[in-house]
Formats: sequence, structure tokens, C-alpha cells
Amino acid sequence: MTSGTTDDAQLVDYKRDAPDGYRALAALTRAGAIDLHTVELVKIRASQINRCTHCIETHERVARDAGVSGDRLAALAAWWESDLFDARERAALALTESVTRIEDGIPADVMSAAARHFPEPELTNLVLAIIAINGWNRAWIATGR
Repeated sequence: MTSGTTDDAQLVDYKRDAPDGYRALAALTRAGAIDLHTVELVKIRASQINRCTHCIETHERVARDAGVSGDRLAALAAWWESDLFDARERAALALTESVTRIEDGIPADVMSAAARHFPEPELTNLVLAIIAINGWNRAWIATGR
């Protein structure tokens, strides 16, 4: 994780200094719904890519509490090599990789696979979930967490 010192972290307090922005990001996180297991896998994977320890720990705890196995959580960093993820989860994770690493764009086959497994409005909700966790990752990293 990229972070500042503990003293620097106190300089950034979203709830205190930008409550409207904090609430907007929180609202984006709650927008729409896809199944809890998939959304937590997406949040963890994006957080792994972004190296946001705070979000990895938070969402691994939520995923475990929701019944996601430790084996699946351990395999998530190399999900494409594991048979522990079904086709729907693989499509969501591939889209997560592309949206999080946006500099490479989103390959047509990745979006097409996601659209096959996530009919509207689920696909829109999935993209918003990926955008939201990337926002939270950057917000927490900026605080030094």
C-alpha cells in the first residue's frame, strides 16, 4: 500500500472536511445490487490491484462473514488460474481487472462476457461497484491507511 505517515493521515478526514463528497461516494457504493459474494470478490480484487490494505482487510472480513471460503479468498489474487470461481464470477473479475487497470481500456471480449452474465441493470450496477471500490481505495490510500 502506498501511504504517508500516521501524522500525515490526520490531515485528510473526508467525513469532517468533505462530508458531501464522503456521502456521495458512500451512496455510489450502495447504488444497485448484485449478489454479495460476487460484489465482495470484486471489491477485494480491485483492492489487491490497488494495494489498499485497509479495503482488502475490510472486504475479506465481510466476504468471510457472508460465507465465502478461505480457499476462494486465497485464490483470488490469481483467480484466472483457479477452478474455484464460476463463469459469472470470472466475468466480473475480468471486468474488475480492466476497469481498475483502465489504461489498457476494456477489451470487447471482457465487456461481452460481463454482459452475458450480468443482464441489465446488473451490469451497470457491477460497473458502479467497481468504480466505487476504486474510489474508496484511492481515498483510503491518500489517508495513509
